[in-house]
Amino acid sequence: MNGKMPLTIVIPAHNEEESLPRTLDSLIKNVRFPNEILIVNDHSADRTASVVKDFGKKYHNIKVVDNDTSAGFTNAIKKGFSEVTSGVVVLVMADSCDDPQTINLMYNKILEGYDVVCGSRYMKGGEKIGGRFLQTLFSKVCGASLSFLTGIPTHDASNAFKMYKKEVLDAIKIEEAGFASSLEIIVKLFHKGYKITEVPTIWKDRVAGKSNFRIFKVMINYLKWYCWAYFKGF
Repeated sequence: MNGKMPLTIVIPAHNEEESLPRTLDSLIKNVRFPNEILIVNDHSADRTASVVKDFGKKYHNIKVVDNDTSAGFTNAIKKGFSEVTSGVVVLVMADSCDDPQTINLMYNKILEGYDVVCGSRYMKGGEKIGGRFLQTLFSKVCGASLSFLTGIPTHDASNAFKMYKKEVLDAIKIEEAGFASSLEIIVKLFHKGYKITEVPTIWKDRVAGKSNFRIFKVMINYLKWYCWAYFKGF
C-alpha cells in the first residue's frame, strides 16, 4: 500500500439486505484508497449474510463475519474491531446514510498525523438531510455544547461515523452496550490525549430497510457519557 496504513471499513448490519447493496456499491465507487470492507452480521434474520457473500464473489476485499456474542450495535462493532489487527478503522452504517467520499478526507487527515477523525454534520460544509427532528436537535445540541464546555475538537461527537487508528481503539475499554458507545469512545480518547479532528460530511436518511435506533431509549445513555466527559475535565 505504498507505505500507507491498511484501511478497514467496518459495517455492523442487522437485517440490512435491502440497504447493503446500495451501501457497498457506493463504497466501491467512491473510496479512493485500497481497503477491506468487513460486514458484521448481527444476528440477522434476513439475507444480509448472503448479500455480502454475493458481493464477495466479485470484490475480494469484501467479507462477512458473524457477531458471535449477544446481538446489539456495540457487540457488533467490537467484533468488527477485533478482526482488525493494524492500520486504520472507519465505522460506516449499513443504511447508506454516511457519505463514502468523506472517508477519503478522513484518511488524508490520518496521514497528516491525527489519531481520530470525526465525520461532522454540524461544522461548515456538513449537513444532515432528513431524519427525525428530535434526534437532529439532540445530536446538534449535544455536539455543540460538549465542544464548548470540554474543548473536544468536534461538533458532532455522537455521530458514529469516525475513523480511528487501530492502536487507539485498543487503548480503551468500551463499556456502553448501545448506540451511545459512539460518544463513549470519542470522549475517552479525548481525555487520554489523542489527536482528534473533524471533517465535514453529509448525512442522508435511509431510503430502504428499517432503523433500529430509538432516541428515547438511548438518550439517557448519551447523557451519561456527556456528563462523564464534562466532569472528567475537572
